[in-house]
Amino acid sequence: MSDRPNVLWIMADQLRFDYLSCYGHPHLHTPHIDALAARGVRFNNAYVQSPVCGPSRMSAYTGRYVRSHGSTWNGMPLRIGEPTLGDHLRKAGARAVLVGKTHMTADAEGMAWLGIDPKSEIGVRRGECGFEPFERDDGLHPDSPRQNWSAYDDYLVAHGFESENPWEDFANSGVDDDGELLSAWLLKNSRLAANVPEEHSETAYMTDRAMAFMKEADADGRPWMCHLSYIKPHWPYIVPAPYHDMYGPEHIIPPVRSEEELATDHPLVAAYHKARVCKSFSRDHVREHVIPAYMGLIKQLDDNLGRLFAWMDETGRSENTIVVVTSDHGDYMGDHWMGDKDFYHEMAVKVPLIICDPRPGAEATRGTVSDELVEMIDLAPTFMNALGCPAKPHVIEGRDLTPLLHGTDGFSRRYAISEHDYHWSDMARTLEQPQEEAHTTMIFDGRWKYIRCEGFRPVLFDLETDPQELTDLGASEAAEHVEVRARLEAALLTWATRHHTRITATPEVLARQKRAADSGILIGFWDEAEYEQATGKAFDDLKPMGRP
Repeated sequence: MSDRPNVLWIMADQLRFDYLSCYGHPHLHTPHIDALAARGVRFNNAYVQSPVCGPSRMSAYTGRYVRSHGSTWNGMPLRIGEPTLGDHLRKAGARAVLVGKTHMTADAEGMAWLGIDPKSEIGVRRGECGFEPFERDDGLHPDSPRQNWSAYDDYLVAHGFESENPWEDFANSGVDDDGELLSAWLLKNSRLAANVPEEHSETAYMTDRAMAFMKEADADGRPWMCHLSYIKPHWPYIVPAPYHDMYGPEHIIPPVRSEEELATDHPLVAAYHKARVCKSFSRDHVREHVIPAYMGLIKQLDDNLGRLFAWMDETGRSENTIVVVTSDHGDYMGDHWMGDKDFYHEMAVKVPLIICDPRPGAEATRGTVSDELVEMIDLAPTFMNALGCPAKPHVIEGRDLTPLLHGTDGFSRRYAISEHDYHWSDMARTLEQPQEEAHTTMIFDGRWKYIRCEGFRPVLFDLETDPQELTDLGASEAAEHVEVRARLEAALLTWATRHHTRITATPEVLARQKRAADSGILIGFWDEAEYEQATGKAFDDLKPMGRP
């Protein structure tokens, strides 16, 4: 055991918190993730800073809220100069390595403006969200060209899976009984087995790549934080045999929804219900096709993590590695008449978070469950602490979780915040919302979930009396609900106006601001005696710039 452990940060894209057996799923058993929880802390109230991949991840990688880093949607570049976890760790002599997905888009315009070569060491790090890319894997679309940031296409070809688009034709497609190749981008094909053996699938491949990195890291000797970021169980929903038919309709939990929700008078919520993905997942036969595949993808993930954890145990790496399992957001799967993610019900914005810390200080909390309100941005300062990086509260907005991991005082949070920019969406087009108003913000205090919707009335849920979030109290005239809405709106205003942009203020700069009089900047002193009384120093000893 070293004083500076390594960190393996596992993120599964679009993984719902309640589709793990340690979080209560009755049919989907995930023994390897459960075993990790039994050795660490399982967090019951972990929330992402946006229910969409890109901005959620940019918050995780910077430790900052979306309103602070400015990357508000998928494909919105993280601006040049925005400090990341990788930047902080590198200064402390640790590596921050990527194996998998980031959904990062480089600020090409900003790099060109500053004369930064995108292929230079600095340019690559700026384009990879501060990570050292061991291998990036953001997935692909059906018409994507061969990916130059991932070797997975080449890997498939080298193993005999050759086509013009091997990733699409094998990993993301299935074959029917007549031998026809069918794309999993069409939901009707979700029950087919992926056209690739499990050992060559995306999940298995990236697991192997993580092990390859850890072997390579042995020779380097520096402590590391490896971000193993799986692209599944994110759509397209298809999984290789034998996982494709492990689950059936009898394993599908009934949807959380009510007819009253469909009758909502809220224009934005009604627009969500009319969006294509939501109308699709509101149909039972779509859920019956997709959910078994989604469950199979999670089961495959758990089995591969079991393979990874067993290898780490056998090679002694578990003894000095903090292991974290989480997600960037959830998936509606037809709950609340919705599909995909993009809003703030629990299945979209709340995520699994399990942290297993092997250090002796964490002995008292092993196998425990924390109900503290935590955010995804809290991981950055937690990793910085573990890897010996000085705290940077003038930059990082998250809060170090170490006290919760070690059973000590020092952590508290009143609210969780999440944001969404929906200007690109069906909802914005339906409502004719301009870009500057197509924005929502959630604030949650552990009971009341308040959603501010620009241009419309708010949405309010009471999770104490309505844990399934079926009743919107945003228009209720009851005195209690009026008071809660006013209180949470005020809390949002306080949060939004709090100072948060001082990313260039190092401790030295902040200290210098307090020493103005020492450097000859005298403001408001009447005479020498007043100066000497206020500072305890002789005026004649003051040597302003330019004075001998």
